[in-house]
Amino acid sequence: MPLVGTIGLWACKVEYSFTGTTLDYNVTQTFSVENFYNDSGGGPANMGQLFTEDLKDYFQRNTQLELIQNNGDLQFLGAITRYDISPQAPVSSQSPTQPDRAGQMRVTIGVEVEFINLTNEEENMKRTFSFFQDYNPRTTSLLQVETELVEVIFENIIQDVFTATVANW
Repeated sequence: MPLVGTIGLWACKVEYSFTGTTLDYNVTQTFSVENFYNDSGGGPANMGQLFTEDLKDYFQRNTQLELIQNNGDLQFLGAITRYDISPQAPVSSQSPTQPDRAGQMRVTIGVEVEFINLTNEEENMKRTFSFFQDYNPRTTSLLQVETELVEVIFENIIQDVFTATVANW
C-alpha cells in the first residue's frame, strides 16, 4: 500500500540585497548629499561637483533610497581635503647630464565625509577616505590622464563610503 503524505509550505519574507546593504527601507527612506567642495588646493576645477554627483548616482543605483535636497534620513557632507601628485619608483637616467626621473607618478585624493543617520545616530561618523592611482609620466602627461584617474579614484572612494555607511561590513 503506497504511503500518502502531505507537504506543508510556509511563506517567508526574506529581504536580500545584491549590494549588501543593511538598510530597513521601512525606517530609512531618503538620503541627501550636500555639495562637496574642493579644499585641497589642487585637481580639476569641477572635482567637488563631480564627487557630489557621483556619490548621489551611486546611492541611487545601489539602494532604494529617494534622493531629496535636504535633511534626508541619511545625510552626506564634506570636502575634498587632499590632492597630491608624488613620484614613485625612480628610474636612473643613465646620463650624467640628465637627472633621474620618476618611473611612475601617483595621484592621491582624500575626501572627508561626514555621515549622519537620523534613524540610528550610533552610526554617525566623520572619516577621511583616500585612494590613489599611478600613471607613467614617460608615456603620458597628467593632463592626458587626469580626468580618468580622478574618475577611478572617486569610484573606489565612493565604494568605500557606501561600505562604511550602509553596507556595515
